[in-house]
Amino acid sequence: MKISDILSHIDSGYMALPEFQRGYVWNREQVRALFDSLYRRHPIGGLLVWVTDSNEAEYRGDGSLAPGMVKLLLDGQQRITSLYGVMRGKVPKFFDGNSSTFTDLMFHLESEKFEFYQKQKMQDDLCWVDLTQVYKKGYAAIDDYVKKMATDPSEAAKIGTYSSRLSRILGVVDVGLHIEEITGDDKGIDVVVDIFNRVNSGGTKLSKGDLALAKICAGWPDARETMKTKIKEWDKFDFSFSLDWLLRSVNTVLTGEAKFQFLHGKSAAEVQDGLKRAIKQIDTCLNLIGGRLGLDHDQVFFGRFGVPVMVRYLDKRTGPLGEKERDKLLFWFAQAGMWGRFSGSTESFIDQDLAALEGPDGGLDKLLEQLRLWHGGLRVEPGHFTGWSLGARFYPVLYMLTRMGQAQDWGTGLPLKASLLGKMSSLEVHHIFPKAQLYKRNFKRPEVNALANFCFLTKDTNLDISDRLPEEYFPEIEKAHPGALASQWIPEDKKLWKIENFGQFLEARKVLLANEINKRMEERLHGDVGWLQGSAKLATPTPKTYGAISSAEEEEELGSLNEWMKSLGLPQGVIAFDFADSGTGEQKAVFDLAWPVGIQAELSQPVAVLLNEEAETIAIASQGGYRCFTSAEDFKKYVETEILTAEPV
Repeated sequence: MKISDILSHIDSGYMALPEFQRGYVWNREQVRALFDSLYRRHPIGGLLVWVTDSNEAEYRGDGSLAPGMVKLLLDGQQRITSLYGVMRGKVPKFFDGNSSTFTDLMFHLESEKFEFYQKQKMQDDLCWVDLTQVYKKGYAAIDDYVKKMATDPSEAAKIGTYSSRLSRILGVVDVGLHIEEITGDDKGIDVVVDIFNRVNSGGTKLSKGDLALAKICAGWPDARETMKTKIKEWDKFDFSFSLDWLLRSVNTVLTGEAKFQFLHGKSAAEVQDGLKRAIKQIDTCLNLIGGRLGLDHDQVFFGRFGVPVMVRYLDKRTGPLGEKERDKLLFWFAQAGMWGRFSGSTESFIDQDLAALEGPDGGLDKLLEQLRLWHGGLRVEPGHFTGWSLGARFYPVLYMLTRMGQAQDWGTGLPLKASLLGKMSSLEVHHIFPKAQLYKRNFKRPEVNALANFCFLTKDTNLDISDRLPEEYFPEIEKAHPGALASQWIPEDKKLWKIENFGQFLEARKVLLANEINKRMEERLHGDVGWLQGSAKLATPTPKTYGAISSAEEEEELGSLNEWMKSLGLPQGVIAFDFADSGTGEQKAVFDLAWPVGIQAELSQPVAVLLNEEAETIAIASQGGYRCFTSAEDFKKYVETEILTAEPV
């Protein structure tokens, strides 16, 4: 079929995109290369379509389908979308992506090169032509350019050559593409999605969650957009959740299971009801965790896969939570996060915890007992605060203590409780002993960025303290706000405020922090402190955890890399990813930026970006099956050459 006919079919509703397809993810280089290939009449591959009745077809976008049989694109979405965007100068009805990817593509009549518009380079060169305008005008564009070029004697002699090249550009619409069709009454959504994954081995396949969502969309076309809308609402409150994560909670509500396969038999009405119930209980969880534990933004929201378990528990209940029951549930969530319950085999641990809630003897006590048996005691020891940087397992614990307890800002004396201060954007990590002073004295990164050298303060206070030493600014704070230092667990012994005693300061503060978290956890149990009997696992000496984000510059670079991925329509990675033993939950390393299930979820190799890391960290990641990149540039090359240049559908 000619390209022109394919585009006409899209306009008339005879060709569309199935609902389970992901959005447009090509970049400008891929669009440029596509048109270069077509201009040179190189093959660009065929299309695969699913022929189905328009009355039963579930498709993307808000356009309408033509009556009768229609063709849903399974293989070729990126190529056809790019062709449509350039030739029509607008996006197709099913579009979901970044339209600037194919806007302002130009062709140079002399060099026969395709490039995107650059004003300084192109504005005075008559040889650059706008492809969209050429296709909109058709062969009349040749007459226009002939007249324009005739005004320049230096170009007039080349009019014949240029006209021929413009004609070749316009002839692209007559290039034929082979279309293979999937037809038959036996080709339901399950069969088609399976075919989709098989033929798209080089492109963007569907993960288990995508597959479940595809089947849901077959009965409820608005499911994906409804879920995405809610995720965007949470994003406004600094919580970054994925469709898979939300769908996991829908699954636990409806089936009591973690595996997505149990959703496949649920009707559209059941899923709609399940989503409504899941969202209600997730909101309850976020309010409880934020209000009572102070974990009010994404970076400190450890143990997020404990939420589907909490959602199941809350959904099965009748009536409001009592105070003791509420606090015990929060105790379980905090403890599961501290010990990395869901940092390893997420799905299997969710299933174990869901099972603990079932049956006549199931419930919170059984859930807690299972956690204690798995970990070997839930009391915190000072050594658990030995980690460093924001990727440390106990970094969120330090933040939680700041929000839960009586911690005061050292500049204003005001409490830092979540209910009074609000979002984390109002707080900054403060190095008690300033980095510059420690590096001057040859302390290493793990010591400079040790958790026990962190506290949280308002931005203004952090700036006022600057890089002064504690022995200088601590007395000023104590005089202005008596008790403010103690509220942030600063040792009273003034000898420890001197930089020569920095190591002793860290050890003393670890003891204070451990005592504080155990106290706060006891409060959640309302006297039922038997759950805290025995110490949590702690090897002696404390095992070293490798890797960490060691500077604001590194964090900014990683954030920029995530934004770049987002601009390409690709998933963002997890900053300061907690890599743990799949069985014990013990933290083994912190990866600066990671895609633990691959950039193509569950279907491609896990990836880690490790900036300025030791060889040991890279070795741990490699042994864990991760493909490692030690610079942002190398990672970008990987994405551009191996992820984006594969033909996504």
